[in-house]
Amino acid sequence: METIIVQLPGPSQWGEDDSGSPELIHLGPGDVADFGRGGSGVRIVLTDPGISRRAGQLEAAGDYWRMSNFSRSVSYVVENLEGAGEYITVAPGRLGAPVPFEFSRVVLPALSGTATFKVFAPQHAYLGEQSLPGGGEQTVHPFALDPTSKYFLVLVALCEPRLRDPSDSALPGVGQIVERLRPLPSCRDLTRSAVNYHIDYLAFAKLRLDLGEDTATGAKRTRLASVALRFGLVREEHLALLPPRNAGRLTPQEAGA
Repeated sequence: METIIVQLPGPSQWGEDDSGSPELIHLGPGDVADFGRGGSGVRIVLTDPGISRRAGQLEAAGDYWRMSNFSRSVSYVVENLEGAGEYITVAPGRLGAPVPFEFSRVVLPALSGTATFKVFAPQHAYLGEQSLPGGGEQTVHPFALDPTSKYFLVLVALCEPRLRDPSDSALPGVGQIVERLRPLPSCRDLTRSAVNYHIDYLAFAKLRLDLGEDTATGAKRTRLASVALRFGLVREEHLALLPPRNAGRLTPQEAGA
């Protein structure tokens, strides 16, 4: 099972559309991937003349990852995509700096401004409700979800109708999820593209759904809700994470932003 997933730089991004998939590198514990302008062994290519041919290295370790900075003069930044501006700086020459974020953007200074790529750590471990200290080897939950994350809010909003009324077969669309979550301070800038992004991350990285040939957004939403409710990943008590119903309703134009 992979520890981290690297989304390579390029025009295709998770959540933009259903026509193509981003190019991904899957790394398991102990695997490494070099990044830089290119050369022997470089797997993450950043095409800017201001970046070294071999600028650094990622290493998957347990349920997190480390980054090494091979530059002698330039610091790199790792941003937390789920945080409010949270980031860490990896100093020149620093080897094996641990990165605790589940959603990360690696930023390197470049002649064109910055060069970036994204790293996801979908197997982050969380203490289970039945976990006991000193009880032997830790059990790895097959669905490691962070209830403080935006993707979990998206999942709760998706499952809300069926949680409130199990006979309700309708699922909210992407625009309705945007409208439902926008009143939350952390979701005021939420867009349809971002919701699609989180749905893809849940489907392919967190719950690892096998959708076969049917990768349309509607199919992903249906399977996500089914698996989440069937295995109790989203429960009635999670509805408290959502804003009060009818709070701060958006116009159709705002919901489609």
